[in-house]
Amino acid sequence: MKIMTRQTSIYDTNKPIGPLASRLRPRDLDEFVGQEHLLGEGKVLRQMIDRDMVSSMIFWGPPGVGKTTLARIIAGRTKAEFINFSAVTSGIKEIKEVMNRAEKMSIMGDKTILFIDEIHRFNKAQQDAFLPFVEKGSIVLIGATTENPSFEVNSALLSRCRVFVLNALQQENLVNLLRQSIADPRAFESKEIRVSDEMLAIIANFANGDARTALGTLEMIVLNSETDESSVTVTMEMLEQCISKKSLLYDKTGEQHYNIISALHKSMRNSDVDASIYWLARMLEAGETPLYVARRVVRFASEDIGMADSRALQIAVAAYQACHFIGMPECSVHLAHAVTYMALAPKSNALDVAYANAAVDAQNMLAEPVPMQIRNAPTKLMKELGYGKGYVYAHDTEDKLSTMQCLPDSLLDRKYYVPTEQGQEAKVKERMEQIENWKKQNQE
Repeated sequence: MKIMTRQTSIYDTNKPIGPLASRLRPRDLDEFVGQEHLLGEGKVLRQMIDRDMVSSMIFWGPPGVGKTTLARIIAGRTKAEFINFSAVTSGIKEIKEVMNRAEKMSIMGDKTILFIDEIHRFNKAQQDAFLPFVEKGSIVLIGATTENPSFEVNSALLSRCRVFVLNALQQENLVNLLRQSIADPRAFESKEIRVSDEMLAIIANFANGDARTALGTLEMIVLNSETDESSVTVTMEMLEQCISKKSLLYDKTGEQHYNIISALHKSMRNSDVDASIYWLARMLEAGETPLYVARRVVRFASEDIGMADSRALQIAVAAYQACHFIGMPECSVHLAHAVTYMALAPKSNALDVAYANAAVDAQNMLAEPVPMQIRNAPTKLMKELGYGKGYVYAHDTEDKLSTMQCLPDSLLDRKYYVPTEQGQEAKVKERMEQIENWKKQNQE
């Protein structure tokens, strides 16, 4: 029988366990990296924590920027009872139990701080359960979320919380964090980690603002590098192996999804071809459904180009059909074709503005009667009542036009569609002016 010998690991028995990011979680604000706009000397959040005077608040920011860590620091400094609550594993029953406990403590004059990680995962009913206790002051609520709280937190609850936006960490922040980690005895048992500044910069860039990713990557590289009793040597070859494929920062259901589709739309509107193709690639390479992108391009064709180049809509619909027929990765070139056409086409939002203005009147003037001359008259009684009387069939006229009124009396002077001089819309404008002049002459 072949006997396998166990190799010595820098994470051997009786040594700290858990991921590096967990072992090195900052214990106080002095160890915390980043978010200087909130935690710098004299900043509001820093003062609230230092004075143990926190109020209900929401920490909103991308993963790995310190939302949960800040809550833990508050827990370590507050004289209030601190309850850590997970939106992933807790339901209405658990919420009520915690709230009843906090209510009893409040009666005794004791304060309860309730931290809810991933608060966006709570549904409306669960969030509503906190509201009366926040209003009465029985609890101080601290929520953490990666999603925009404007959409994910009930407006009533949100109005009673202060939102603090935590930013993705800068590369300089992450490099400093990595250096601190290498020097921290909790990390690698005081072993000397031989890694160049260039490598640390590469890891920081790979992490894309996420401290947890940066520390996890560092740990993986150290674990797989050459080691002896006192040191670990990281090579560029090992580094490249561990970060061979960079994950794209893209969540198909989160805010970043909407940020990037917005970037595509606005780049096309600004006639920036290169930016348009880049944002398209960001979505497709991250796994976005091509039909979703194609639908947005179809919308763009009429919203931002419209009559200035009606062929844009045909190109957009053709690209959608191509995506439907063949899918990714082949359809990427069809979307690139459509996006490039949209970016280069003359721009007009006249149709979008026209419909928006008409929609306002349609919503506010719902009872305006249809003029009698353009009403349908399928029965004898309706004809006797005057339905359709005075209708002029335009095809029977010499100019294919008539002066017949089609808008309700109260909207007679409305002008919804105002064409621009862009592209083919200049000809549309000319045609509309001809029609208007003809009507004025024949009305006189």
